[in-house]
Amino acid sequence: MSADYKERIDSIRAIQGVDAVALMPGPTMRYFTGLGYFLTERPLILLVLPDRLAMIVPRLEMATVQAHPELGVELFAWDDDEWAMPAFLRAIDALGLRGRTLGIDALTMRAAEVLLFQQADPTLILKPVDEGLLRIRAIKSADEIETMRRAALISERALEDVLGRIHAGMSEREIASALDDLQMQHGAHGLAFETLIQTGPNSSNPHGETTDRTLQPDEFLLIDFGCRVDGYISDITRTFCLGQPSDEMQRIYDTVREANEAALHTVRPGVQASEVDMAARAVITAAGYDQYFTHRTGHGLGQDGQRLMPQISSAAHYPLETGMTFTIEPGIYVPGLGGVRIEDNVVVTETGAESLTWFPKTLAINHAR
Repeated sequence: MSADYKERIDSIRAIQGVDAVALMPGPTMRYFTGLGYFLTERPLILLVLPDRLAMIVPRLEMATVQAHPELGVELFAWDDDEWAMPAFLRAIDALGLRGRTLGIDALTMRAAEVLLFQQADPTLILKPVDEGLLRIRAIKSADEIETMRRAALISERALEDVLGRIHAGMSEREIASALDDLQMQHGAHGLAFETLIQTGPNSSNPHGETTDRTLQPDEFLLIDFGCRVDGYISDITRTFCLGQPSDEMQRIYDTVREANEAALHTVRPGVQASEVDMAARAVITAAGYDQYFTHRTGHGLGQDGQRLMPQISSAAHYPLETGMTFTIEPGIYVPGLGGVRIEDNVVVTETGAESLTWFPKTLAINHAR
């Protein structure tokens, strides 16, 4: 996938009220520059100024940015024997930042980097601009959407394959390992996150963990997984029952599926993100399960998830826009019984919403043994 990094960097320069913006390694830096740095113990900062790019960088990490001369990044390198402070001092003085206002992504910048900036220049003003960065990243191009569609397809083909292998007595970890391998076999470049498999009562914890518990007949099997393609991720959840669900299990499942569909049908440009959350929540409340729906209805999706805009929650009072991508994932979690979550990846179109996920929303796996 091609990206116009100059245009993306210029969008940072349009953020008001700051003299420069600092980017940390990770998805945000990768989105705006294509530089695939990961956060390590060694401080590394990209500085976006009105007329230049600069980087405070460990000398051993210089090769990555030097492989992209088209970015024209000015380097302030440092070695382990001197550590980072001298490079911070050189950068602040050379770039004319002393006493100025530096925009930071407060959601990703660590205390270590904040303290280095404050010690290098006590007059430097640090101002959070994470919302501005997230708003830029929220609108996806056609290429980005197509890449996310590919990621979803790979994940769902892997899910289709793994369901044919699942049997009573398989552990959660065994199912996760098989699904991870199948995603890679179908063409994933990596996993989006650690695959979550929860069986029976374990599925009643929305943010639980994959364990050695074995799947038994006639209980819930919750699968939350995704893959990465060209930096973009899928994030999908389906819930199944290997065998015969009880009437209560079926009622819970049907309620979550209806809530998922109600939220999807609410999506269109101009609708408040909170209205999508309310649509899902109204269905679950009407069914009497409101106390068991304990999280937001969805979150933004792109090169990462969770923190991205738009947030599909009751507090997200801003309009959806064409090109926004996010999850819709209502759930009901009943202690002692288990939980159901159905998660799709969607994009806002000019007339409504398109689901990038197609996997059927049916509870039963019919080959129990």
